[in-house]
Amino acid sequence: MRRVGIWQIPHGLKKVYTLQLIKPVYNIGMENLTFDIIYNPVSSGGKSLKVFEEVLSELDRRGINYVVHKTSYAGETTEIVKKLNKEQDDTKAIILGGDGTFGEALMGITDFNTIALGLIPCGTGNDYARAMRFPKETKEFIDQFTKCETRTTDFIEVNDKRCLNVCGMGMDVDILERYAVTKGVKGKLKYYAALFWVVAHLKFHKIRYTIGEESGEREVVITSIANGQFIGGGMNMSPNSIIGDGKFNVIMIDRFKRGQKIPLLLSFLKGKHLTRPETREFWADEFDIEILDDGKFQMDGELFDFKKIHCKLIHGKLRLLN
Repeated sequence: MRRVGIWQIPHGLKKVYTLQLIKPVYNIGMENLTFDIIYNPVSSGGKSLKVFEEVLSELDRRGINYVVHKTSYAGETTEIVKKLNKEQDDTKAIILGGDGTFGEALMGITDFNTIALGLIPCGTGNDYARAMRFPKETKEFIDQFTKCETRTTDFIEVNDKRCLNVCGMGMDVDILERYAVTKGVKGKLKYYAALFWVVAHLKFHKIRYTIGEESGEREVVITSIANGQFIGGGMNMSPNSIIGDGKFNVIMIDRFKRGQKIPLLLSFLKGKHLTRPETREFWADEFDIEILDDGKFQMDGELFDFKKIHCKLIHGKLRLLN
């Protein structure tokens, strides 16, 4: 059995946020500064196009060079980042999109020492940006990027893929699948509509897992491997998570009596579910989980048909301009 660092977190215990995790650790230099800008003009109902125009306006105003890369299909951001990383010795890429687009950019990195990403959220949920406490205005992002300072942070390696924010299975996957077919509402209301439907038709999933020296099988409503705190556009799935601390949090909510659905839903909406007896929380840097029924996994809001994953925390390797 593989031994990994693990602590089970008692109910009510919180980790303390420290600014030392986000201090700049590199200085790239301003001479011959050029940004590669990657965006999809039709993502999020055209929201990224508006932000894109604001970015160009700010860069033009400052007299800074840039090269634009427009994407049109899923996975193209990965291809562009991979190409830039191989052809350039010092890439500074501004990525416009949501958590899924940021994840695509991360997947394209082949040499972490020669590329830094500047992430501007313009997706539906923007949970990674929320956890990282990114600024709100485009001008503030460009102010940060043009300082040419980077910080390093963590991500999760999941089999042969990479996850920035949260991966998991169970209720969050069921919500994503329901979200895709929900009509008549948009944005956060659409997510809540999917959430309420899933809770009303709640399913439990059987899993097999190993975390540290603990292994077992159990029925769960959800298991989340959380680098960041939020899912679903602000739902506080893992309140104790701090991106950059060298650990991820594993949240398991076990099978419970049907009469507890509403209390659990209310506690979940308030981010208070960690205090419930059905919930278990761990800190770890490695975790194995296998789904023993028809469930799927999600990573940063994208669905995958994996049945078994090995999660490993990669500490301090990703360089951000934010």
